[in-house]
Amino acid sequence: MCLALPAQVVSLHADGTATVSLGGLRKVISLALVDGVGEGDYVVVHTGFALSRLDPVEAEKTLALLRDAGSSRGADR
Repeated sequence: MCLALPAQVVSLHADGTATVSLGGLRKVISLALVDGVGEGDYVVVHTGFALSRLDPVEAEKTLALLRDAGSSRGADR
């Protein structure tokens, strides 16, 4: 199974990469597959590549679901 996650672009780099933030973690990813990405945009990230831009409202909904799933998992232990 593959998992792609929404992440917010923190900064753009001249070499076609960007730093993104997801849950407080920062990672440098490639923007080679997506055009027109700017700082503050959300992108779907898989294996170090942005696959597409994502509507901010949809990104926040997805991130909220992931947070909720993570917090409910701890309650089961």
